[in-house]
Amino acid sequence: MCGRYNFTVEQSEEMQEILEKLNAKFHGKKVKTGEICPTDSVPVLIKEKDIVTPVISAWGFPKYDQKGVIINARSETAFEKKSFRDCLINRRCIIPSTGFYEWDRKKQKFWFRQEGTGALYMAGLYLYSGEEMRFVILTTDANDSMKEVHHRMPLVIPRKEIETWIFDDRATNDLLK
Repeated sequence: MCGRYNFTVEQSEEMQEILEKLNAKFHGKKVKTGEICPTDSVPVLIKEKDIVTPVISAWGFPKYDQKGVIINARSETAFEKKSFRDCLINRRCIIPSTGFYEWDRKKQKFWFRQEGTGALYMAGLYLYSGEEMRFVILTTDANDSMKEVHHRMPLVIPRKEIETWIFDDRATNDLLK
């Protein structure tokens, strides 16, 4: 599970570029940076006119009872779930970050990031709830670097696979593994 992550521009030129594109597109509208929590409106990358473009989206799909939000979806069962299937087929996104947080059983907070780069890209799905775009982060089984802290982690997409994740419907299944 991923319940918090970071989006900062100080350590990453890629995150700085995303922020600059958003500022130009939304005429300097304030974009949340730093520690990101559920329901925050933040940058995500989507397909728009056949290019990958940053937009602002709120974290969390509304629950059916409208009490709270769903912030994560299991990658291995997303096709089976009615609430995620259409998004997985038609509305995949990337959540740019500089790392994510996870808590262990003792409620100790750990920060995970990509070594050698300031950028970490997480796979996600989005939908529109009224006029507002909302997203969830896809999760997968934890890798060796995380297993001792938590059994789940975000599905990380390598930089070179961003366009494949967003555009290539046939490659979706491979990237979910």
